[in-house]
Amino acid sequence: MLLVLLLLPMCWAVEVKRPRGVSLTNHHFYDESKPFTCLDGSASVPFDQVNDDYCDCKDGSDEPGTAACPNGSFHCTNTGYKPLYISSRWVNDGVCDCCDGTDEYNSGIVCENTCKEKGRKERETLQQMAEVTREGFRLKKILIEDWKKAREEKQKKLIELQAGKKSLEDQVELLRTLKEEAEKPEKEAKDQHRKLWEEQLAASKAQREQELATSAFQELDDDMDGAVSVAELQTHPELDTDGDGALSEGEAQTLLGGDTQTDAASFSDRIWAAIRDKYRSEVLPTDPPSPSAPDLTEPKEEQPPVPSQPAEEEDDEEEEETEEEEEGEEGEEEDSQVQGEQPKETPPPVVPPQTASPTEEDKMPPYDEQTQAFINAAQEARNKFEEAERSLKDVEESIRNLEQEISFDFGPNGEFAYLYSQCYELTTNEYVYRLCPFKLVSQKPKLGGSPTSLGTWGSWAGPDHDKFSAMKYEQGTGCWQGPNRSTTVRLLCGKETVVTSTTEPSRCEYLMELMTPAACPEPPPELPAEGNHDEL
Repeated sequence: MLLVLLLLPMCWAVEVKRPRGVSLTNHHFYDESKPFTCLDGSASVPFDQVNDDYCDCKDGSDEPGTAACPNGSFHCTNTGYKPLYISSRWVNDGVCDCCDGTDEYNSGIVCENTCKEKGRKERETLQQMAEVTREGFRLKKILIEDWKKAREEKQKKLIELQAGKKSLEDQVELLRTLKEEAEKPEKEAKDQHRKLWEEQLAASKAQREQELATSAFQELDDDMDGAVSVAELQTHPELDTDGDGALSEGEAQTLLGGDTQTDAASFSDRIWAAIRDKYRSEVLPTDPPSPSAPDLTEPKEEQPPVPSQPAEEEDDEEEEETEEEEEGEEGEEEDSQVQGEQPKETPPPVVPPQTASPTEEDKMPPYDEQTQAFINAAQEARNKFEEAERSLKDVEESIRNLEQEISFDFGPNGEFAYLYSQCYELTTNEYVYRLCPFKLVSQKPKLGGSPTSLGTWGSWAGPDHDKFSAMKYEQGTGCWQGPNRSTTVRLLCGKETVVTSTTEPSRCEYLMELMTPAACPEPPPELPAEGNHDEL
């Protein structure tokens, strides 16, 4: 169309005698000096039978100016506008189909000739399009030059990054070695520190366990004869093994390893481990036990004996058992502190020394100065290594991005490269559509909500002769019980870059139009106008 407009001055109206409804290009087939041969070669008729309102040819070519042949064509000359072929059935049907009115020559209808006005408007439209094309192509050449420069700069940057990458790799390996060397003495010092602490903790726990066993032995040794007998052990029914609530003589003897009595050493070595979880001290605590208090409380050194009647003593024991069951059997070895029971009619038992709280003992003490120095040195080496490793990863990521961008197909001359880092939006009544060329297409509800992917970059999708006229975006969010969404983007010539429309011609298949200078073809050269002419 642009070419027709620009070559307009060369086109002059030429009046050639020919039958009504015949175009200039076909007039040589209609020679009135000889019979007419049907254009399909099916027959020949005398020339006076052309346009005689009777269909002689199968293709209707003998009646180009009448409605006799339903399959014939009538040519509208439309002087001042565009020539047009219409169906012969529309000839003299009372409707003006040709802008020059020549199709209604015998219908009684007077048709106004609108060809000149239509031609004027068409020329204005074509001139505007030609101006857009010229300006768009001018911008396109700038885009091509910009990409050439940008590509050269990116290639230089790529070379610099690749050279810097080698240096960074060497630095990372050096810092890795220094880090590993610094971590060896750190690990040895920390292991040694933990080992000493664990040994101290084990010794402390063993000491506490021995103190608990000694205190329990003294409490059980009612007659203070240096031995715990079966009868003395039976005073603690909580050690019952068959669940009948009482510790029989046989059960007590079994706990004593088959002996009738045991001394302190044997009690500590063999007996205490078997009964410690069930054993309850006979001495009542002076304060109510808290939920975190250990099972066995430690009496005050000058505490006097607590007199009690046998029945009351039994009640006290049951009460203590109930309290202990509510607290749960949480007594860890380090949580237990023995509360010695005062022997009947005897001085108070030997009280074990005060020990540190379990929380304090379970917490590993701070590192000594030398160990902390090793830790600080190793941490500094790790920080330097990690920083260098991050720098290397950043450089590798930049190299990958540059290589991808430099090698990307941005059109015959790179004219579409400027779209690579841009995004464009179109807002409709319901959605906001977003196109990021060479990356993705999405839609988001206008009133808020999560975006839906309409596809990610697939390939150029124009026809073979115009490959770069369309883009394809694939594998978007799947439709419910349907395929994955996809979008075709048609590229149109324009002075600005803007998304002009988005439609969904098929379910889950979207069509978007993007106007861009990069899609403008090279216009034909401008020719000088030479006055008014009849045909467009």
